[in-house]
Amino acid sequence: MISAMKNKRQRAFSILSIPLLYAAVLSLAACSRGPELPSNRTVNAPTTTADAPRAREVKKAGEIDITELPAEACDTLDRIKRGGPFPYAKDGSVFGNREGMLPGEPHGYYHEYTVKTPEERDRGARRIIVGRNGEYYYTDNHYRSFRRIRE
Repeated sequence: MISAMKNKRQRAFSILSIPLLYAAVLSLAACSRGPELPSNRTVNAPTTTADAPRAREVKKAGEIDITELPAEACDTLDRIKRGGPFPYAKDGSVFGNREGMLPGEPHGYYHEYTVKTPEERDRGARRIIVGRNGEYYYTDNHYRSFRRIRE
């Protein structure tokens, strides 16, 4: 009788654990991917008519040519494109866009990277934000404003 109950509990556990295990694997795979950074996509032009409203929204944020970025931002951009290494533990973490300054996208779409600020002892206020479709934004005032980087 005890053996039969034990077998029944084991079967119930294994039946319930399969969907939970599957969900955990999917979550880990999604978290470990990081930003997808296509290297050959033009990021200034909308690719479909559905992207057109988003492109207008980005224009409001302003733009900055890559040649106008500080040298440290260019270094960070190069590191992002190479996939690292990154000097700060939070580099590559999800940027939540809580301020709503960038086009609205699902959570996990944007990732942030620190741009070293000379003579700052901590991470400073400068960041590059990367969108999943390869768009780059620069802020030098800790998310109060952004400019899309033109390459």
